[in-house]
Amino acid sequence: MEMATTSSSPRTVEEIFKDYSARRAGIVRALTYDVDEFYSTCDPEKENLCLYGHPNETWEVTLPAEEVPPELPEPALGINFARDGMHIRDWLSLIAVHTDSWLLAVAFYFGARLNRNERKRLFSLINDLPTVFEVVTERKPIKDKPNMDSGNKSRSSIKRSDDGQPKTTQMPYDDNYVEDEGEHGETFCGSCGGNYSGDEFWIGCDICERWYHGKCVKITPAKAESIKQYRCPSCATKKVRP
Repeated sequence: MEMATTSSSPRTVEEIFKDYSARRAGIVRALTYDVDEFYSTCDPEKENLCLYGHPNETWEVTLPAEEVPPELPEPALGINFARDGMHIRDWLSLIAVHTDSWLLAVAFYFGARLNRNERKRLFSLINDLPTVFEVVTERKPIKDKPNMDSGNKSRSSIKRSDDGQPKTTQMPYDDNYVEDEGEHGETFCGSCGGNYSGDEFWIGCDICERWYHGKCVKITPAKAESIKQYRCPSCATKKVRP
């Protein structure tokens, strides 16, 4: 398992936040898009396993570090033992909570030498992102104003890219969505947790109504045109998992 070494540790606020964001993206992918692979990797018959997020936006389930003390703070041990004793969504939510704590621990481990204002700025950057728990449990409401001109649950909306060309995404409508007066709130990708950007293609799940970067779920604009009802990876796997 490759872990960051002291000599290559991020030191500035921007470097630490970049490291945090990358590790977080890998973990979000494990608990959403790659959930089937993650589930099968967490075999309760194996030893204590931990979920690691790496600086290259990948994730890994492996044994804890052998060094004492470890190079970085350790994630929660034994996440695999509770897998078959809990409902899968409760299990994923529990892991998400512990992982959020680990991500903060790693960030502030790297930031131990930052001054007070730098630490405050680092936490502000981190706090602008939804937590892994919020992404996994869908606790973060989508605040984009829905189009109220029809009663359809989903509809197409045209977004303009940098080159002026229209891009089509599926806009969700739900009575529970919070609306901002006169401005759009933030929409987060259900896979990587990244903020909405008008120059990227997004697609909405017609089942859970979460938004996704097209690249995160491997859906192109051309492919989306032929999909009558889009199911995100999480909703698609619910049909086959006992």
